[in-house]
Amino acid sequence: MLMDFFSLDLTTITDTEAIIRLAPIVCQWYQYGMIGGESDLTAQRHQMVAEQIEGRGIEDTAVLQAMRAVPREHFILPQYRPHAYDDTPLPIPAGQTISQPYVVALMISQLDLTPNDKVLEIGAGSGYAAALLGQIARVVHTVERSSELVDYARQRLIGLGCNNVHVHLGDGSQGWPDYAPYDAIIVAAGGPKLPSALSQQLVVGGRLVMPVGRRRRKQKLIRVSRLRVDKFSRINLGPVAFVPLVGEAGWREEE
Repeated sequence: MLMDFFSLDLTTITDTEAIIRLAPIVCQWYQYGMIGGESDLTAQRHQMVAEQIEGRGIEDTAVLQAMRAVPREHFILPQYRPHAYDDTPLPIPAGQTISQPYVVALMISQLDLTPNDKVLEIGAGSGYAAALLGQIARVVHTVERSSELVDYARQRLIGLGCNNVHVHLGDGSQGWPDYAPYDAIIVAAGGPKLPSALSQQLVVGGRLVMPVGRRRRKQKLIRVSRLRVDKFSRINLGPVAFVPLVGEAGWREEE
């Protein structure tokens, strides 16, 4: 019945009373993306990449292709679907947010990923960034401390067929040593310092991008490269504001 209704050309309904009764229902379905939205959202996604990502200086072809391919609306709560391609964070379960698309693209582009890379992500959140990473790299391991978000991310990644992305429950400030070392590490939460466990889980030649700052919700985005076993370089990519990295090598829960 629903599919039959969705296939109707609503402009052919001429009965005034029927139109009045259907109007609020149809508006709600449009709002939640249940009808008439997929082609619009695809167009919005391509426009967002052109204007907010490529238009702001991101040139990495693999990142741009991944951003065009992965539907952000799949990773957000239904009521926020109309805002899926606004360049802004949006709420997800467990009181967390999905980061703004430009910041996600910037961080991934700074990893200089290749198709053979093994990537560690700290802070799976909704799974959106992991899906993007999985479009570029060979395998992605993502660690999340919230069991609610682990389930949420897994369901959405499975729904998109992201078979090279693996979600783990744990303390991300300790990395994920079971599959170390990694060619690249990306951290989607801000810590007071770079956890040594993360830098030590990089291969020589590996890259790490993370927000770091002494204030709980105000950081600088840094890019770290492992030049030798005992030598690292660091550059500052600018100010950011991420949720705190909570864990043994991050902030305490109550801080």
